Amino acid sequence: MLYYVTGALALNTPSRAGVPKAQFGGRGAAAKAPAFAYGLPGNFNAVGGTELNFDPAGFLEGKSELEVNRYREAELTHGRVGMLASLGFLVQEKFHPLFSGDGGPAIDQIPGLPVWLWAIMGGGIAAAESYRINQAFRELDGDKLKAESALRPGYVPGQIGFDPLGLAPEDPAEFKLMQEKELAHARLAMIAAAGFLAQEAVTKATWGTIYGLPDF
Repeated sequence: MLYYVTGALALNTPSRAGVPKAQFGGRGAAAKAPAFAYGLPGNFNAVGGTELNFDPAGFLEGKSELEVNRYREAELTHGRVGMLASLGFLVQEKFHPLFSGDGGPAIDQIPGLPVWLWAIMGGGIAAAESYRINQAFRELDGDKLKAESALRPGYVPGQIGFDPLGLAPEDPAEFKLMQEKELAHARLAMIAAAGFLAQEAVTKATWGTIYGLPDF
C-alpha cells in the first residue's frame, strides 16, 4: 500500500524545471492542438460535407491566430473585389455607362477614361480602404513605426461594421453559415475574374462577343 501511495505522490510532484511529471502510468497530458485555421469558417468540403483542412503549401504552419486572421482578412478583401469584378464582366455587354461598348476588352478601355473619373474612382477606393484599415488594423508605434500585430486583437476578419441592409443574422449558427456561403462565393469569384481577364487578354474581345452575344 505504501508503495502505491509514494508512487502516486512521485508522479504528481513537480519536477525541478517546474514542469509536472507524467501522470497516469507515465503518459503526460498532451496539449490540445488548435483547430485548423483556429476554427475560422471556410473549412468545409462542399462535396463530402466534412472538414477539408486544405493547406497544401503549408501557409498556416507555425502561424499565430492573429497572423491566420490576417490571411483571412486578405482573402475576404480579394474575394469581395472578385465578386464585384466577375459581376462587372457579366453585365458589361448590356450595361456600360463608363465605356464605349464597342465590344473591346474593358482592360483596353480603362486607359481611355477621363481624368476626373479616375480621380473619383481613386478617391472612392481610398475612402473605403481607409475605413477598413481603421476598423481592422492596429495603429503604428510612434517610435518603431511598426505595430505589434497587423490586426487588432479580437477583430473578426471581414467584420468592419458595414451592413446597411441589416442582412447579417443575429443567430451565431446562421451567421457562421452566411460566412461559409460568402467564402465559397468569394473563392469562386476570384477564379472567375481571373478567367475573364485571361479570356479577354487572349481573345481581345469580351465574353459576349466570343459567344455571339455582343448585346447580351
